[in-house]
Order: sequence, then C-alpha cells, then structure tokens
Amino acid sequence: MVARLYTTVPQFFVQDDPDADPNTIGAVPPRFGLKDTSNDRWHNLYKEIRRLNVEAGDQTSYKLFFLGRHGQGFHNVGEAKYGTKAWDDYWSKLNGDGEIVWGPDPQLTALGEEQAQIASQEWKNESEFGLSVPPTRYCSPMTRAMKTYLITFGKTTESPAIIVENFREEYGEHTCDKRNSRSWISTHFPDLVFEDGFEEDDPLWKADERESHEHVTLRAKSVLDVIFDTNKNEAISVTAHGGVINGFLTALGRKRYALPTGGVLPVVVKSTLM
Repeated sequence: MVARLYTTVPQFFVQDDPDADPNTIGAVPPRFGLKDTSNDRWHNLYKEIRRLNVEAGDQTSYKLFFLGRHGQGFHNVGEAKYGTKAWDDYWSKLNGDGEIVWGPDPQLTALGEEQAQIASQEWKNESEFGLSVPPTRYCSPMTRAMKTYLITFGKTTESPAIIVENFREEYGEHTCDKRNSRSWISTHFPDLVFEDGFEEDDPLWKADERESHEHVTLRAKSVLDVIFDTNKNEAISVTAHGGVINGFLTALGRKRYALPTGGVLPVVVKSTLM
C-alpha cells in the first residue's frame, strides 16, 4: 500500500508563523493572511504552486487548501455560557438548557451568519486581485458547516460542494456533533451533493464515547489521501470545524491553531509518496 507524507510550505501566509496568534490575526484577516500585497498577489501564488508541481517530479505534489471553520453555532454559545469543563462534563450531553437548543446538530446563530458573510465578502474583495473560488469544494455534513458554506459561496449547482462524512467534527457524547439523516440533509440542502457511500443514518456518533484527537488526525489524513489520489485541482476549499481542522494540521506536522468561528486558514500542502 502506497503511503503519503504530508508537510506544509510555510512561507506564504502570516498564519504560517509558528508563533502566529489567531486572536491577533483574527478570523478573516486581510487577503486571508497572504503576505504578498501586490495587485497580482493571487496570480503570483498560483504561479508558484504550479512551478512547485512542475519541478516536483512524480512522487511529490502541492495543493492550496482553504480550511474554513463554520460560523458561531448555538453549541458555541452554550459552551461559553457554562465554561468548557462544565460543558464537556454535563451540558454538552444534553440537547439544551431550556433557553438554548444546541443538539442535535445545532443551527448557526445570527452572529454565525454574519461571520460567514464576512468571509464571503473577503472572497469577493480578493477576486479583484486574482483569487478564484476553488473548483473543488468540500463540506462537513453538519448544519452549521453547510449553512456557512452556502452563505460564503452561494448556490453553485454547476459545481456543487461535496458533503464528506470525514470532514465532520470530533464525534461522540456531545449532542451537537450528532448529524441529521441523509434524507434530512438532502431536503434542507438540495444544492449540495453527497460523496459516494454516504449513509442514511449517522454511523459514527455514540452517546458514551468521544472520539480521540489521535483518531481525528487519522481521519483527516485519510481524507487528504483521497484528495491527493483523486483530485487534480491545485486549490481546494473545505468548510468544516475547529477540531477536524486541527486534525488536518496535526497530520501535516503542524501545531494546533485555534481558528475562531467563521475563520479561514489557508495552507499550502506538500504531499510526498513514500
């Protein structure tokens, strides 16, 4: 079985700095954090990625990923209300507290929708400087991620986003991380399409077992393997969650990054066949 080693090319974005502070940088910094401020900045980046791929040889390839976190959901409000420890120990295992409903599969708050609109506006702003929406866009099957995707990119039925099970958040115990059925998703998000083999009912969530960080990393790496094995595009968009985004970063050999809700983290990924 062919294995892949993943690393990043940490020279293009301010978030690449090992000491980068997401609280200082913000969820959606100008230019999504691209260091190049020239009018041709995105053309320059795409040209450099193409050069890397041309010179890489058969065993190595490069892609630009835009990792987007969903906007604020009601579960985020619940955790902020009670604190992380009480949330993890008790409240996250309920569907709500009589005031807030966060499970299963919570909605975006009004602030969460505004956060997605900010990301959408930055995509529009940067399109004037050569940034194009990636031709391949993936999305978590959780409502908060799918709504964030649609607010950010709109309906693109000619090339719809692909719903991928393994882009979902860390699962188990927390009711906010239990997804709806395929039929429900299809009814409420008809402009998105499912990956092959997507099951009707949630096959992963368990009320008494929380997924480990180590397993999230393995799950993220498995998705990277599929993308690099089957997708020829050099730019990829993913709309997902903080936990699985950190699983991606760990699989890339990069430290965790506390991306705020509604945030977008660009990463140039290098894949090498072993």
